[in-house]
Amino acid sequence: MKRCCVLMMIAVLFFTCKEPYNPPVSSPVTGYLVVEGFINGVYGASTITLSRTTKLVDSVATVYEEDAQVNIEDENGANYPVYWKNNGTYISDTLALNQNDKYRLHIKTLNGSEYVSDFTAVKTTPPIDSVSWRLENGGVQIYVSSHDPSNFTKYYQLKYSETWEFHSAFIKSLEYVKDPVTGLVYGVTPLTTADTSIYKCWKTQNPSSIILISTEKLSESKVFLPVRYIEPQADELSVLYYIEVKQYALSQEAYLFKQKLKKNTEQLGSIFDAQPSELGGNIHNVNNPSEQVIGFVDVTGEQVAKLFISNNQLTGWSPHISCSQLLFENEPDKIDANMIPTSVYEYRGRKIKSFYAADPICVDCTLRGTNIRPPFWP
Repeated sequence: MKRCCVLMMIAVLFFTCKEPYNPPVSSPVTGYLVVEGFINGVYGASTITLSRTTKLVDSVATVYEEDAQVNIEDENGANYPVYWKNNGTYISDTLALNQNDKYRLHIKTLNGSEYVSDFTAVKTTPPIDSVSWRLENGGVQIYVSSHDPSNFTKYYQLKYSETWEFHSAFIKSLEYVKDPVTGLVYGVTPLTTADTSIYKCWKTQNPSSIILISTEKLSESKVFLPVRYIEPQADELSVLYYIEVKQYALSQEAYLFKQKLKKNTEQLGSIFDAQPSELGGNIHNVNNPSEQVIGFVDVTGEQVAKLFISNNQLTGWSPHISCSQLLFENEPDKIDANMIPTSVYEYRGRKIKSFYAADPICVDCTLRGTNIRPPFWP
């Protein structure tokens, strides 16, 4: 009995004596500068995103650094402008950089602050061998395979974006008749043609998770990594799914920085997780070296591989969303205007006597995605 009381007291103390954790970090009013992206060391454009950190209590998700002057510089003094577009995004022209030179990023913000990254040698990214998938635990696991025959590349980063097509459970073939003055629904009438504009949709995601691989302790630089698991019966594979994987070779310094960033952004949440650590990248304020700047600008290439998976390649796969239709009489006091009418159940002469309706989420696919077809979709 005493043991039970002691355990109860410990539990009470644990759950009632917690205090909010306020990190002992004093950031400037504008927040720390965050630099994301890389200098494209092969033929192509470089994309850089500039933003500012925000406090945990701030309601604004992202504060972009707009209208800055950004240039790529080589160690011989040549420079190449990187043009501001919008939302903190800066894109260079298509460049063919000398593989034997070192490059850095030079940033001058609107308030006059000036930042440079360290000069960095160009790294060659090996091509992706394949993107494949297989059934595992009722779902679909997607893998990426790659290797460097020269055994020179030891550190990799992978990113992916995904798009999938999905359909509504029901097609809208009726519409409500409303009082032009009050807007109240008093009946339903057939549409001339079924509304297919809200039947077929697409959704795109660009996960922010940091996927890193090190082959430093392996005898060969070979990569075979699971990058995306799709849960059983998930909507992603209800019709057609597309994934685009991008691979980058990293320097050891960039790898260690991103590894620390990954721990700080993805593995926090309990007292047993790693606690926040200071991020020291390779970008510095020219006039104030002590200023914290978050980011690591590497000079590397981008390798891309793509994969489509069709629902026809699977057996018995249907989406999670459970949809059903309810039957309504075509009378003002028996209609639920919060639902979308789908089809006629029974006519009385030429008039609709009763009809089916369903929750909007089951009829209007634009509530879960967009009905604008992606330009690359087959």
